[in-house]
Amino acid sequence: MPTPSRILITSGPTREYLDPVRFLTNASSGRMGVALAEAVLQSGDVPVVVSGPISQSYPEGTEVHWIETTQQMLQCCELLFPNCEGAIGAAAPCDFKPVLFSEQKLAKTDLATEFLLRLEPTPDVLAALGQRKRPDQWILGFALETQNGRKRALEKLRRKNCNMIVLNGPESIDQDNASVEVFDASGNRITVIDGTKRQIANELLKCRELIRRHNKNRKI
Repeated sequence: MPTPSRILITSGPTREYLDPVRFLTNASSGRMGVALAEAVLQSGDVPVVVSGPISQSYPEGTEVHWIETTQQMLQCCELLFPNCEGAIGAAAPCDFKPVLFSEQKLAKTDLATEFLLRLEPTPDVLAALGQRKRPDQWILGFALETQNGRKRALEKLRRKNCNMIVLNGPESIDQDNASVEVFDASGNRITVIDGTKRQIANELLKCRELIRRHNKNRKI
Protein backbone atom coordinates (compact mmCIF):
# COMPACT_ATOMS: atom_id res chain seq x y z
CA MET A 1 0.00 0.00 0.00
CA PRO A 2 1.21 3.55 -0.73
CA THR A 3 2.49 5.60 2.18
CA PRO A 4 -0.17 8.08 3.38
CA SER A 5 0.55 11.69 2.49
CA ARG A 6 0.76 14.39 5.14
CA ILE A 7 -1.45 17.36 4.28
CA LEU A 8 -0.83 20.60 6.18
CA ILE A 9 -4.03 22.51 7.02
CA THR A 10 -4.14 25.93 8.67
CA SER A 11 -7.39 26.55 10.51
CA GLY A 12 -9.24 29.04 12.67
CA PRO A 13 -8.32 32.60 13.65
CA THR A 14 -5.20 33.98 15.28
CA ARG A 15 -4.97 36.48 18.13
CA GLU A 16 -2.77 39.56 18.41
CA TYR A 17 -2.54 40.84 21.97
CA LEU A 18 -2.78 44.46 23.04
CA ASP A 19 -2.27 43.64 26.71
CA PRO A 20 -2.46 40.38 28.73
CA VAL A 21 -6.26 40.16 28.40
CA ARG A 22 -7.21 42.03 25.21
CA PHE A 23 -6.51 41.00 21.66
CA LEU A 24 -7.42 41.55 18.01
CA THR A 25 -8.98 38.61 16.19
CA ASN A 26 -11.74 37.76 13.70
CA ALA A 27 -14.88 35.64 13.46
CA SER A 28 -13.32 32.52 11.91
CA SER A 29 -14.85 29.41 13.50
CA GLY A 30 -12.51 26.71 12.16
CA ARG A 31 -15.44 24.76 10.66
CA MET A 32 -13.74 24.57 7.26
CA GLY A 33 -10.51 23.31 8.83
CA VAL A 34 -12.40 20.61 10.71
CA ALA A 35 -14.19 19.54 7.52
CA LEU A 36 -10.90 19.41 5.62
CA ALA A 37 -9.30 17.28 8.35
CA GLU A 38 -12.24 14.86 8.15
CA ALA A 39 -11.97 14.66 4.36
CA VAL A 40 -8.21 14.08 4.44
CA LEU A 41 -8.65 11.28 6.98
CA GLN A 42 -11.36 9.67 4.84
CA SER A 43 -9.01 9.77 1.84
CA GLY A 44 -6.45 7.73 3.78
CA ASP A 45 -4.00 10.56 4.29
CA VAL A 46 -2.85 12.35 7.44
CA PRO A 47 -4.19 15.84 8.27
CA VAL A 48 -1.57 17.99 10.01
CA VAL A 49 -3.52 20.93 11.41
CA VAL A 50 -2.04 24.18 12.70
CA SER A 51 -4.97 25.79 14.48
CA GLY A 52 -5.78 28.97 16.28
CA PRO A 53 -8.26 28.92 19.20
CA ILE A 54 -11.63 27.44 18.17
CA SER A 55 -14.56 25.78 19.93
CA GLN A 56 -14.75 22.97 17.35
CA SER A 57 -13.05 19.60 17.85
CA TYR A 58 -10.80 18.00 15.24
CA PRO A 59 -11.46 14.34 14.42
CA GLU A 60 -9.49 11.57 16.06
CA GLY A 61 -6.40 10.79 14.02
CA THR A 62 -5.64 14.45 13.27
CA GLU A 63 -2.20 15.76 14.20
CA VAL A 64 -3.07 19.10 15.79
CA HIS A 65 -0.65 21.90 16.64
CA TRP A 66 -2.32 24.66 18.67
CA ILE A 67 -1.11 28.25 18.32
CA GLU A 68 -2.41 31.72 19.16
CA THR A 69 -0.56 34.41 17.18
CA THR A 70 0.13 34.72 13.47
CA GLN A 71 3.87 34.57 14.12
CA GLN A 72 3.40 31.28 15.99
CA MET A 73 1.36 29.91 13.08
CA LEU A 74 4.10 30.90 10.64
CA GLN A 75 6.87 29.31 12.70
CA CYS A 76 4.90 26.09 13.17
CA CYS A 77 4.00 25.83 9.48
CA GLU A 78 7.57 26.46 8.37
CA LEU A 79 8.70 23.51 10.50
CA LEU A 80 5.95 21.16 9.28
CA PHE A 81 5.61 22.04 5.59
CA PRO A 82 8.86 20.43 4.33
CA ASN A 83 7.51 17.01 5.36
CA CYS A 84 4.05 17.53 3.82
CA GLU A 85 2.81 16.87 0.29
CA GLY A 86 0.87 20.12 0.23
CA ALA A 87 -0.82 22.80 2.27
CA ILE A 88 -4.39 24.11 2.48
CA GLY A 89 -4.62 27.61 3.93
CA ALA A 90 -8.09 27.62 5.49
CA ALA A 91 -7.09 29.75 8.50
CA ALA A 92 -7.94 33.43 8.86
CA PRO A 93 -4.77 34.86 10.40
CA CYS A 94 -5.11 38.33 11.88
CA ASP A 95 -3.59 40.71 9.31
CA PHE A 96 -2.48 43.35 11.81
CA LYS A 97 -1.11 43.50 15.34
CA PRO A 98 -0.61 46.33 17.83
CA VAL A 99 2.76 48.05 17.46
CA LEU A 100 3.10 48.15 21.24
CA PHE A 101 2.19 45.47 23.79
CA SER A 102 1.41 46.53 27.34
CA GLU A 103 2.72 44.12 29.99
CA GLN A 104 -0.04 45.36 32.30
CA LYS A 105 -3.76 45.57 31.59
CA LEU A 106 -4.62 48.98 30.19
CA ALA A 107 -7.00 50.56 32.67
CA LYS A 108 -9.84 52.59 31.21
CA THR A 109 -9.35 55.27 33.86
CA ASP A 110 -5.74 55.78 32.72
CA LEU A 111 -6.69 56.44 29.11
CA ALA A 112 -7.77 59.62 27.40
CA THR A 113 -11.28 59.97 25.99
CA GLU A 114 -9.82 58.72 22.70
CA PHE A 115 -7.37 55.85 22.50
CA LEU A 116 -5.39 55.62 19.27
CA LEU A 117 -4.23 52.11 18.45
CA ARG A 118 -1.25 51.84 16.13
CA LEU A 119 -1.10 48.64 14.07
CA GLU A 120 1.50 46.95 11.90
CA PRO A 121 1.15 44.03 9.47
CA THR A 122 1.62 40.47 10.66
CA PRO A 123 3.62 37.99 8.56
CA ASP A 124 1.87 36.39 5.59
CA VAL A 125 1.83 32.68 6.42
CA LEU A 126 0.77 31.35 3.03
CA ALA A 127 3.09 33.65 1.09
CA ALA A 128 6.01 32.45 3.21
CA LEU A 129 5.13 28.82 2.44
CA GLY A 130 4.75 29.73 -1.23
CA GLN A 131 8.33 30.97 -1.28
CA ARG A 132 9.53 27.67 0.24
CA LYS A 133 7.36 25.37 -1.88
CA ARG A 134 9.24 22.66 -3.76
CA PRO A 135 8.22 21.71 -7.33
CA ASP A 136 6.62 18.51 -6.00
CA GLN A 137 4.53 20.38 -3.41
CA TRP A 138 1.29 22.32 -3.82
CA ILE A 139 -0.63 25.04 -2.00
CA LEU A 140 -4.38 25.61 -2.02
CA GLY A 141 -5.25 29.02 -0.63
CA PHE A 142 -8.47 30.69 0.52
CA ALA A 143 -9.57 34.26 -0.15
CA LEU A 144 -12.53 35.71 1.72
CA GLU A 145 -13.55 38.93 -0.02
CA THR A 146 -16.40 41.44 0.21
CA GLN A 147 -15.81 43.22 -3.12
CA ASN A 148 -13.91 42.64 -6.38
CA GLY A 149 -13.70 39.02 -5.28
CA ARG A 150 -12.24 37.41 -8.39
CA LYS A 151 -9.67 40.16 -8.95
CA ARG A 152 -8.45 40.08 -5.36
CA ALA A 153 -8.45 36.30 -5.18
CA LEU A 154 -6.28 36.03 -8.29
CA GLU A 155 -3.92 38.69 -6.95
CA LYS A 156 -3.53 36.62 -3.78
CA LEU A 157 -3.05 33.43 -5.78
CA ARG A 158 -0.08 34.93 -7.63
CA ARG A 159 1.40 36.85 -4.71
CA LYS A 160 1.32 33.81 -2.45
CA ASN A 161 2.49 31.40 -5.19
CA CYS A 162 -0.56 29.14 -4.77
CA ASN A 163 -1.51 26.39 -7.22
CA MET A 164 -5.21 27.08 -6.66
CA ILE A 165 -7.31 29.47 -4.63
CA VAL A 166 -10.81 29.24 -3.16
CA LEU A 167 -12.95 32.38 -3.19
CA ASN A 168 -15.73 32.78 -0.64
CA GLY A 169 -17.55 35.58 1.19
CA PRO A 170 -18.31 36.63 4.78
CA GLU A 171 -21.69 34.87 4.67
CA SER A 172 -19.82 31.57 5.04
CA ILE A 173 -18.32 32.49 8.43
CA ASP A 174 -19.40 30.09 11.21
CA GLN A 175 -21.97 28.46 8.92
CA ASP A 176 -22.36 24.81 7.99
CA ASN A 177 -23.08 25.64 4.34
CA ALA A 178 -21.21 27.80 1.87
CA SER A 179 -20.68 28.56 -1.79
CA VAL A 180 -17.16 28.84 -3.19
CA GLU A 181 -15.39 29.32 -6.50
CA VAL A 182 -12.05 27.64 -7.25
CA PHE A 183 -9.45 29.17 -9.58
CA ASP A 184 -6.29 27.56 -10.93
CA ALA A 185 -2.85 29.14 -11.31
CA SER A 186 -3.76 30.45 -14.77
CA GLY A 187 -6.71 32.36 -13.38
CA ASN A 188 -9.32 30.03 -14.82
CA ARG A 189 -12.40 29.22 -12.74
CA ILE A 190 -12.36 25.44 -12.62
CA THR A 191 -15.40 24.81 -10.45
CA VAL A 192 -18.15 26.26 -8.26
CA ILE A 193 -19.05 24.27 -5.15
CA ASP A 194 -22.27 24.72 -3.16
CA GLY A 195 -23.08 22.64 -0.11
CA THR A 196 -21.97 21.79 3.37
CA LYS A 197 -18.40 22.54 4.31
CA ARG A 198 -17.73 18.81 4.43
CA GLN A 199 -19.00 18.48 0.85
CA ILE A 200 -16.81 21.41 -0.16
CA ALA A 201 -13.82 19.82 1.56
CA ASN A 202 -14.34 16.57 -0.35
CA GLU A 203 -14.46 18.43 -3.67
CA LEU A 204 -11.37 20.47 -2.81
CA LEU A 205 -9.41 17.29 -2.19
CA LYS A 206 -10.37 16.19 -5.69
CA CYS A 207 -8.82 19.43 -6.97
CA ARG A 208 -5.42 18.37 -5.66
CA GLU A 209 -5.44 15.57 -8.24
CA LEU A 210 -5.50 18.27 -10.92
CA ILE A 211 -2.51 19.92 -9.25
CA ARG A 212 -0.65 16.60 -9.02
CA ARG A 213 -1.17 15.92 -12.71
CA HIS A 214 -0.08 19.44 -13.60
CA ASN A 215 3.11 19.10 -11.55
CA LYS A 216 3.81 15.70 -13.07
CA ASN A 217 3.38 17.04 -16.61
CA ARG A 218 5.83 19.85 -15.86
CA LYS A 219 8.49 17.25 -15.02
CA ILE A 220 8.02 15.35 -18.29
